[in-house]
Amino acid sequence: MTELLSIILAAGEGTRMKSRTPKVLHPVGGLPIVAHVARAAREAGSSRVALVTGPRHQEIRERVSALEPDIVHFEQPEPKGTAHAAAMARELFDSASGYIAVVYGDHPLLRGVNFRTVIDRLDAGLDVAILGFEPKDPTGYGRFITDGERLLAIREHKDATEEERQIGLCNACILAFKAEVFRDLIDKVGNDNAQGEYYLPDLVELANAAGKTVGYGIAPENDVMGVNDRSQLARAETLFQEFRREEFMKAGVTLRDPASTWFSWDTQIGKDVTIFPNVVIGAGVSIADNVEIRAFCDIEDVRIGEGATLGPFVRIRGGAELGPDVHLGNFVEVKKSKIGAGTKAGHLSYLGDAEIGEKTNIGAGTITCNYDGVNKDKTIIGDNAFIGSNASLVAPVRIGNGAYTASGSVITEDVPDGALALGRARQENKPGYAARLREKALARKAAKGK
Repeated sequence: MTELLSIILAAGEGTRMKSRTPKVLHPVGGLPIVAHVARAAREAGSSRVALVTGPRHQEIRERVSALEPDIVHFEQPEPKGTAHAAAMARELFDSASGYIAVVYGDHPLLRGVNFRTVIDRLDAGLDVAILGFEPKDPTGYGRFITDGERLLAIREHKDATEEERQIGLCNACILAFKAEVFRDLIDKVGNDNAQGEYYLPDLVELANAAGKTVGYGIAPENDVMGVNDRSQLARAETLFQEFRREEFMKAGVTLRDPASTWFSWDTQIGKDVTIFPNVVIGAGVSIADNVEIRAFCDIEDVRIGEGATLGPFVRIRGGAELGPDVHLGNFVEVKKSKIGAGTKAGHLSYLGDAEIGEKTNIGAGTITCNYDGVNKDKTIIGDNAFIGSNASLVAPVRIGNGAYTASGSVITEDVPDGALALGRARQENKPGYAARLREKALARKAAKGK
């Protein structure tokens, strides 16, 4: 495969987002917009990826580096247009061989196939290939001026004549060049236009004037939508979710109400999984085969074993691991815990910083008291244990294999294997005392009403 250098442009301020967060860091499917672009570039076979940002964009550089450690950063010190921004990556493109693709960093639905649409045109012999699309409303987009399959120029909307504005074929977001062509032309771009900026699309006319062969490829409109405001961000999220739902259903996942099920960019799901309505799956979730997730569950950062059943109303987070055939019922929350095969927690429990063995029963209302206001401590429960309802397990504490804890107990000490632990006060009955308490309560209520 010919070497490919991709240069991602993300130096704009994105003021229309009305946000302190840089535009390209807003998430779609839980992943920053610009990271989607970087992933698409890698998917297309980019051996090197450069990111050009502005002087106030340290947060972008840090976030992207955490996700793409090999990315190379460059800074555009002042906003002079897209060609000027691309030229900031000179350190890489001066030594590049093969192809150079320049892509705008605010297109979260890009895929590797969109890059390949133009890269394949270079493979076929073109010197320059630009990705285009045919939007329902072309207003605001640069228009392709063509002669058959030859691309003559890209005219920015503000600079286009009324006749040119009637053209429906528009500039998308990827411009690809043979490396030597890009190097020869990038410094020849001028700024004689309505904005007084150096436009990257002007390379098309320069390439034609230099006798180079220039063509284009066409992408679906949804793939190349850009995000400039919150409305477009919401639209991108909707399209992303629709794509993921279709992808999973084709792979053998049953979605009872697809429109109300939300996935992350990195969600992994096996076969014969059934997901009920109103389920939100965040980042870091892996689901094995034959799992059932009932309605209104919120799940992130967890590995779920084969045959597990969850919900309704289950919350999981913080690096949890559920073994095969685990059952978590309504209103159970699990955080940073490992739960063994066949263990059940049917109702109203919080299991945090816990390690629970196999085939253990967690009674309704059980709480692992893992936080003392300063430190987090672990609760360890063995195999085949039985935790009675309404139990408070005060960490650090260990409950052995086959042990029982009585309902209503506060467990503060380790429980040996096979033992029964009772951690509650002895019950005392006082005949007739209920009526006296009721009379006192009524008197207090009457006094408040005066």
